[in-house]
Amino acid sequence: MLPVVLLGGLLGAGCPAPGNDPDPTARARAGMVERQIAARGVRDERVLQVMREVPRHLFVPSDQASQAYADHPLPIGSGQTISQPYVVAFMTEQLGLKGTERVLEIGTGSGYQTAVLSRLAGKVFSIEIRPELAAEADRLLKEVGATNVEIRTADGFYGWPEEAPFDGILVTAAPEKIPEPLLAQLAPGGRMVIPVGGFYQELKVIERTPEGLRERSVLPVRFVPFVGEAERHRGDEDPR
Repeated sequence: MLPVVLLGGLLGAGCPAPGNDPDPTARARAGMVERQIAARGVRDERVLQVMREVPRHLFVPSDQASQAYADHPLPIGSGQTISQPYVVAFMTEQLGLKGTERVLEIGTGSGYQTAVLSRLAGKVFSIEIRPELAAEADRLLKEVGATNVEIRTADGFYGWPEEAPFDGILVTAAPEKIPEPLLAQLAPGGRMVIPVGGFYQELKVIERTPEGLRERSVLPVRFVPFVGEAERHRGDEDPR
């Protein structure tokens, strides 16, 4: 864990004083992208630019704001966390978004990943099982102008069938097995990015190709467990 410092300490030496800069956190975001994200292999310029733009400090509790642009996850309440910036950028890049896609997000959390997706996709449908997080995320997303987002308080295991199929599905909690309803809601040519596993987790990319589903593991990760109906399916055989 990095030491807690004042937000100005994250902006870098020589940064103008907040009163003279319309966006005093811009330098912190630029440094975050340069040192934590681009330096570790994320290359999609659209993703990098959005990571420079979205004010991550608004999506963390005020007592964590000084750490908003540091390279680690942060608690957001209700036993949940906001992923480290690199993981957000990496997962987003794996979707391969061009700007017109319909994307399903499972696990709204604080809404930060949702805000990133909203600037890269045509429409984002986000599901959060915890009502208090869904309500706060909805407020914050409106504050940052994410008008192409719909949030539902529900169990993400079942997806959002009436809006399916989706060109992209991004899951921010880890089931032990990939939920069958989510696989069914993936459009032809679409991609799902999902952490899978118990104590040991792997980030997987699932693509629906003309030959069927294609799966690859891309990164070892550590996410909070997928709760709700997914808990009943622990130990079940893989639906594929």
